[in-house]
Amino acid sequence: MHHDFTAYAARLREFIRRHSPEAAPADRLTPAESDAQFAAFAHELFRLQFHANAPFRALCLLRGLTPDSQGDWRELPALPTEAFKEADISCLSLAERVAVFHSSGTTQQARSRHHHSAESLALYEASLKPWFQQHLLGDLEELIEDEQLRPWEKPAFLALTPPPMVAPHSSLVHMLDVVIREFGASDSLFAGCLDADVTWALDLDRLLFAVRKSMCANRPLVLMGTAFNFVHLMDHFAANNIRYRLAAGSRVMETGGYKGRSREMPKRELHGLITKHLGIPPERIVTEYGMSELSSQAYEARSGEESVRSFRFPPWARTLVISPETGREVAEGGTGLLRIIDLANAWSVLVVQTADLAIRRGDGFELLGRAAAAEARGCSLMAA
Repeated sequence: MHHDFTAYAARLREFIRRHSPEAAPADRLTPAESDAQFAAFAHELFRLQFHANAPFRALCLLRGLTPDSQGDWRELPALPTEAFKEADISCLSLAERVAVFHSSGTTQQARSRHHHSAESLALYEASLKPWFQQHLLGDLEELIEDEQLRPWEKPAFLALTPPPMVAPHSSLVHMLDVVIREFGASDSLFAGCLDADVTWALDLDRLLFAVRKSMCANRPLVLMGTAFNFVHLMDHFAANNIRYRLAAGSRVMETGGYKGRSREMPKRELHGLITKHLGIPPERIVTEYGMSELSSQAYEARSGEESVRSFRFPPWARTLVISPETGREVAEGGTGLLRIIDLANAWSVLVVQTADLAIRRGDGFELLGRAAAAEARGCSLMAA
């Protein structure tokens, strides 16, 4: 069984590679080929997980579902995120587990657990890199042509989160560490810390030093963090009447929620403050959607002209917006609960049912927020 998962992961990495911008045109998959291969991967992974994941298999049998009874991948059984709080939803033996990511939440809440092995972390990283690169760094060649970056130079990255050694169970921090090591300059850094109640805060001295250093060198800066941390940074700037103008080509990746750690702020207002205090234009502010129970991330459309900005996962993850009344996919423009089918979730569970409300928008979704009865979540609540 272990060999089967390893072989699956190797073929999925090839599927991911063939969707990469670096793939030769003749090597890229057509939409029809991609759809067919996605369906085949989904059914293969469902079969593997059915046999290797005891809690998942129990749920399937309770519903009368087996690999032989499933047709369309859209009908594959979904596991709610709440299940990750109740049981170890994993195909990994105890000996194989080298890391565990916890969902965000208050210390009073039970938190999800997503176990990883060295192999599953490698697949997680293979999934996150190309989609991050496409949405955050897709214009690096233009920066070089405009002499905002030298050909051998990488942009500096500044994460507003604590570093991995302080937040080892955060999938977001792991993700930021991966992209910093892969795409960032050697002086990139984490400018977050833990406050007295063990929640995330900003090391403002460290952060402002890095921002000023980037401005003095006229180097593009990539700022990454939760909405919660950006609110506190903007509050600090407003209270001290600070307005910076970062180097041309700088950009922001914002993710996560607010509940419990700051006042909530409409996204448009927060992005407006980032533009006001950092000089970063709206089209260079990118919103990411991810969760500890997944291995792939979605990004919101970057075009500032779009009246509706929708999120999209990479081609190796698909979404359905499910009516809570009927359990079926809603029509285009309909509202329901977001369901995610993530092929990179190899050693966990393939189909994750979230408690996030969304509107179906083509092959993407517009995020509305948490369903009313759901617990508060968001990376802003993450403790170490």
